[in-house]
Amino acid sequence: GMRGFTIIWLGQFSSMLGSTMTQFALTIWAWEVTGTATALALVGLAFVLPNILVYPVAGALVDRWNRKLVMMLSDLAAGIGTIVIFLLYTSDSLQIWHLYIIFAFMGLFQSFQFPAYSAAVSTMLDKEQYGRASGMLSLAQSASGIFAPIGAGILLGIIGTGGILVFDIVSFIVAIGALMIVNIPQPTPAGQRVKNTLLQDSLFGFKYILARRGLLGLQLIFFIINFTGSLCFPLLAPMILSQTGNNTVILGTVNSAFGAGGVIGGLILSAWGGPKKRVHGVLAGMALSCLFGYAVLGLAGSVYLWVAGAFIMMLFNPVINGSNQAIWQSKVPPEMQGRVFASSAFIALVSQPIAMAITGPLADGFLLPGMLAGGSLAPVFGWLVGVGPG
Repeated sequence: GMRGFTIIWLGQFSSMLGSTMTQFALTIWAWEVTGTATALALVGLAFVLPNILVYPVAGALVDRWNRKLVMMLSDLAAGIGTIVIFLLYTSDSLQIWHLYIIFAFMGLFQSFQFPAYSAAVSTMLDKEQYGRASGMLSLAQSASGIFAPIGAGILLGIIGTGGILVFDIVSFIVAIGALMIVNIPQPTPAGQRVKNTLLQDSLFGFKYILARRGLLGLQLIFFIINFTGSLCFPLLAPMILSQTGNNTVILGTVNSAFGAGGVIGGLILSAWGGPKKRVHGVLAGMALSCLFGYAVLGLAGSVYLWVAGAFIMMLFNPVINGSNQAIWQSKVPPEMQGRVFASSAFIALVSQPIAMAITGPLADGFLLPGMLAGGSLAPVFGWLVGVGPG
């Protein structure tokens, strides 16, 4: 029940902290070695692309295999990747191309983690506890997003990158240990009766979603939100820096407000469990987040309003995602959840690389020149956001 889930959650939280600290330390290392932003973007891409592309197959396998074992293997693969980086780093032979290969390997196995974890929640907990479980997951993600960079920043000076990698390796051992001691019930073996090919099973989730209007509608809403979010987020830092004379302290403060909003939202959802009518949680959360979060961020020109907008936007995030996740967990039979959740994640995530590919050229070539005095967009939006750089 909840006790077993909490043990797994603590293990996963420790491994998230370790991984985020490693990411931070390696980002600084890569920046010092290459001095280019492209190298950093490619490391991220090396992880994300295999992660997204393998999702449908991963989901099919999660429904066939023991979910506990799948989660342990996923953690083990990430641990092995970190050990290899550690050995290369300590022997002074780490190259940037090593990171591309290792991160692609880790991304590949990471795609098994989400469908297995989400499907395990459904077999471990009662429906009433799904919202709470989602709140705890958002809490872990937001908290590791805030505390890991701070922790890594402090520890880099004391134990260095090597020490942080060791911390990460230990965190994976903790995560695997937590999984070992908890019993995760397998769904009824109905899912194992039908002998489909792997390709049929990989496509099954997409067919399942397309055949159900309610789930398809939810899926499309999240695709659009992810797409627009991925368009806007990369432009947030340049917007703030260009309006504040490259003030990194202000940018850091706004970023911290995002994290703080997410942590407090996650805490509230963990304690409350979310609204009884899940769909209200999704729709009301989105409306409030867009009105008082996104809109304020875009329209504001002052630090206080940026901070408030960032905080409010992320405050509602756990309720939106938690309510959405609870709907899927209660509507999809447990023996199909690996396939359906993986397809759902694939559709939601595939919007990100598409948006990231067009956002830079769109901003540099069209939006920024258009919003300068005399630009084509200035008469349309100038009254709302002002004209000029940023």
